Amino acid sequence: MTWPFLYYAGDRLSGAELSAARLDGDVVEIGEAYMPADAVETRELRAGSLRPRLSAALALTRESAAWVHGALAEPPVRHRVQRLSPRRIHHVLDVRLVYRDVALRVVDVEVIAGVAVTTPAKTLGDLARDVCGGVADAEDAVAALISWRAELAAIAASTLEAGPPLHHKRAAIAYLRERCQEEVTR
Repeated sequence: MTWPFLYYAGDRLSGAELSAARLDGDVVEIGEAYMPADAVETRELRAGSLRPRLSAALALTRESAAWVHGALAEPPVRHRVQRLSPRRIHHVLDVRLVYRDVALRVVDVEVIAGVAVTTPAKTLGDLARDVCGGVADAEDAVAALISWRAELAAIAASTLEAGPPLHHKRAAIAYLRERCQEEVTR
């Protein structure tokens, strides 16, 4: 499907034409595509810009999902994806993707512009688990998601609590509940 507001190199215009249009100020980069400079950047355009890079068996997670939802202003350098299909993927993925070979539950995913993306609650829960596991970069994404939607911390804690066993789950629930208390006292 051709999107009227997304231009991919080699689709309707060549990479050189898109670069020239960007220099002229007619288009701006969005993810792996370009969009008109006067168009409003939406979650649908963000997700759609990554569609050529992803197969139907993958879903965007963590910082990539936070960017698609609009909590982060800039996309990550390497997009994080996770397996959607029950069967393992045995082919080499793009080097610009960080792949986790753990199947996602259908309830934790929503489809935006034909691209599977983890829900905001699942995204925040995964990032909180990363923080509790010692991933320093995740702290900024957690703060961005909570400032984007303050009630999300409580929803993510409940989602984690009701979900399957995961690494750093208990610590992440405590961390999110602590962040909820901080938001209440502000």
